[in-house]
Amino acid sequence: MLKHYQHFLTLQFAVDEINKDPHLLPNITLGYQLFNNLHSNKLAVENSLTYLSGRGLTIPNYSCGRQHKSVAVIGGMSSALSMSMATILGLYKVPQITYGPFDPLLVDKIQYPYVYQMGSKESTLHLAVIQLMLHFGWTWVGLLFSDNLRGHQFFHDLEKAMIMHSMCLAFKEKVPENFNQEDGEDVIFFSKIIESSPKVIFIYGNTYSLLEFSIFMTQYILYGKMLVTTISWDISAQNNNKIMSHLHGTIIFSQAKREIPGFRDFLRSINFTANSEDIFLKTFWEVVFHCRLSEESPVKMVYSLCLEGLSLADVPAHDLDTIIMTLSSNIYNEVYLLAHAIHQMLQMEIKETLELGVHPLLSWKLHYYLKCVNPVDGTNDEVRGHESRSMAETYDVLNFQFFPGPKETLVKVGEISPFNKGLIINEEDIAWPEDFPQTPISICSVSCGPGFKKIIREREPICCFECTLCSDREISNQTDAQQCLQCPEDQHPSKERDRCLPKTITYLAYEEPLGMVLASAALGLSLLTVLVLGVFVKHRDTPIVKANNRSLSYTLLISLTLCFLCPLLFIGLPTQATCLLRQISFAVVFTLAIASILAKTLTVVLAFAATKPGSGLRKWLGSTTSYFLICICTLIQMCLCGIWLGTHAPFLERDIHSEASLIVIQCNEGSFFFFYSVLGYMGFLALVSFMMAFLARKLPDTFNEAKYLTFAMLVFCSVWISFLPTYQSTKGKAMVAMEVLSILLSSAGILTCFFAPKCYVILLRSDRNTLEILKNKVSL
Repeated sequence: MLKHYQHFLTLQFAVDEINKDPHLLPNITLGYQLFNNLHSNKLAVENSLTYLSGRGLTIPNYSCGRQHKSVAVIGGMSSALSMSMATILGLYKVPQITYGPFDPLLVDKIQYPYVYQMGSKESTLHLAVIQLMLHFGWTWVGLLFSDNLRGHQFFHDLEKAMIMHSMCLAFKEKVPENFNQEDGEDVIFFSKIIESSPKVIFIYGNTYSLLEFSIFMTQYILYGKMLVTTISWDISAQNNNKIMSHLHGTIIFSQAKREIPGFRDFLRSINFTANSEDIFLKTFWEVVFHCRLSEESPVKMVYSLCLEGLSLADVPAHDLDTIIMTLSSNIYNEVYLLAHAIHQMLQMEIKETLELGVHPLLSWKLHYYLKCVNPVDGTNDEVRGHESRSMAETYDVLNFQFFPGPKETLVKVGEISPFNKGLIINEEDIAWPEDFPQTPISICSVSCGPGFKKIIREREPICCFECTLCSDREISNQTDAQQCLQCPEDQHPSKERDRCLPKTITYLAYEEPLGMVLASAALGLSLLTVLVLGVFVKHRDTPIVKANNRSLSYTLLISLTLCFLCPLLFIGLPTQATCLLRQISFAVVFTLAIASILAKTLTVVLAFAATKPGSGLRKWLGSTTSYFLICICTLIQMCLCGIWLGTHAPFLERDIHSEASLIVIQCNEGSFFFFYSVLGYMGFLALVSFMMAFLARKLPDTFNEAKYLTFAMLVFCSVWISFLPTYQSTKGKAMVAMEVLSILLSSAGILTCFFAPKCYVILLRSDRNTLEILKNKVSL
C-alpha cells in the first residue's frame, strides 16, 4: 500500500540523521536490512529465520552470512506479526521493538521477554470517544470490538465511562476473527447491526483482527450507519470502491501526527535519478505521478513519460503525507532508541574492554540499555510512569473522505486531549456520510426540554425514557432533568414550567371591576334602605306604617342599612382591624335584623290570639316584649362572638397555596367551629321566623304582613343555604366575594319582599292607605 512507503522513508530519514550526527555513534555508520512480511504470519517466521541464518538456505542455529547480523529488529506492524517473529527471535535474545499498536499480550515478560513496544497504550481513548459523543450529543451507540484482550479492555473502559455520563450501548458485539458461514454466523451478526436503532457505531480493533469483518462488509452494506473507529483499523485496505464510498465520512481517532523538522526537505531531496537504488521508488513514482519512467515500463500505453524535477514533496497528501503518521513516528523513535542504546552500550563496552579485555556481545547486552533509558527525551522510563503518559496522550480526529477517481484522503477535523485542552473540532470541515445530510443524531429518546423531567422506561436503559411535564408547583430549567425543582413559596412556575415567577399579591380590591360592582351595590342598597326609612318616618302616622308596630319597622330598616354597609369591611386591603370587625359586625347586625323579623312575626301571631275572649296574651302585645326578644337574641349572638374573639380570633394571613400564581391577602376566620356556630345561630333564628310566618300567612292580618315576612325569610334562607356549599368550594378573593354577594342578596330579599309592597301603597296607592280600607279588610 502506498501509505506504507512512508514507513521505509521514515526509517531511511532517521538513519541518515543519525549518521550525520557527530555526537551520536561517532565513527559508526548505521545500516539496515528490509524484510517484507506481506501481512503474513507464516512469512514473518520465515523472514525471522532468514534474518538469523543469512541469505540462502535457512538453517536454524547456523549463520551463513559473511557479515554479522543486525543487533536488533524493528517490527512488526501488528501484534500478530510481532508474536510470530518473537517465537523465533526470542530464542536468541534478539531485541525486538514493535511499532504497531500497543497490545497487552506482549507485556507478558515471561512469554515475550525481549519484545519492546513503542505504540501508545491508548489508555485514554475511551475518554476521547466520550468527549466526541458529548460534543455531538450521541447517547445511544453500538459497539463492535475485536475478540481479544485489548478489545475487551476497551469495552469495559468505555462502558464504565458511558455509565458515568448517562450514555448507553444499544448493542455490543465481539467481532470473531473467523465467521462460521455454515451456521449463518455472518448473516446473524450483520443483521443485528443493520437492524439496530443507533445511527452511530464505534468499531474497535486493528486491520488484522477485523480482516474477515472487512471482507464481509463487501456483502453487507451498513446503510444509515455512521462509523467511528481508530487508525488501527486501516479502512483504506478495503481496496473496493463500492465499500470505500460507503465508508465516506467515517470518523477516525489517531495518535497526533508529529511534525519532524527536516522531513519535508528530505522528501524534496528524493527523486528517481538520485535514489535509483530504492527498489520501491520506481513503482511508487509511476503510480502517484501517473507517468512512466522509461519506454520499457509496462504502463506505457496508459501514461506518458515522467517529467523531470519532481520530488516526493510534490506527491499529493492522500498518497504520501509530509507529516509523520502514527506508525512512522514509532519507527522514527525506535531508530533513535536503538541508536542511543547502542551508543551508551559501546561507551561502556570500550571502557570494559580497556580495563578487563572483555569482547562485546552486542545483541543480548543491548537489553539492559533498552530497559533503563528512553533516549527520545532522555528520561528514565520508570520515572515517566503510566499516569504521565496518559496525561500527555492527544488524539487527532480524522475524517475519511472518498472521492470519485478514485481518491481518498484523511482530513484532520479536530483534536482531543482528554486531560489537557479537551476537544477542539471544526464541524464545517467534516464530510458526513451520504445517508446523513447533516450531523447524525443517535439517541434512544428525544431530550426532555425545560419544563419536563425524565421517566426511565421500565426494563430499558437509562437513555430510553419518557418526558413528563412537571407538576403545578415545580419547574425544570435544564435539558433532561432527572427531577423537577420546587418553586419557593412566594413564587410560581411559568406556563412552560421552565422558571419560577414572583407571585402576584391579590385581594378583593375596590379598583377591580368585581370589587367596584359589589361596593357600589352595597352603597346603593344602603342608600335605598335609608330612603325607605325616610318614607316610613315621613308617613309614620298613616295606617299602613302604624300597623304591626312601626318601631319594629324602623329597627329592621336600620339593621338592614347596617347589613348593606357590612360588605365594605370585606372589600379592600385587609388589615388586622378589619379581620376582627367584619365577621363580628356581620353576625351582630344580621342577628338584629332577623330578631326584628322574628319579633314582627310573633307580634302578628300574638295579636290574632289576643283577640279571643279571655285571652291573657294581651299583656305581651306591647313594644317591650318585642324589644326584649330582640335584645335577648342579639345578646346571645354577641356572647358567641365574644367567646370567638377571646379564644380563636380571626387574623390576617397570606394564603400562598390556594392559587398557584397568587398570594391572597385575606382574613383567616381563626376557628371554623365558631364561624359556623354564628351562622348556625342566625340560621336557627331565620328558620323559626320562617316557620312562624308561614303558619301565620293566612291570618286576617292587616295588609297581610305575615305573608310578606314568609317570602322575605324564604329568600333569606335560600340564599344562605346556597352559600354554604359554594363557600366551601371557592378559594381566595372569590370566597370573599361570595360572602359579600350572599350578604347583599339576603338583605335585598328582605328589603324587597317586606317593604316594597308597603312603599307601593304609600307612594302610589295612597287611596288604600286609609282607616276605612283597613277596617273593611279586617272585617272581610
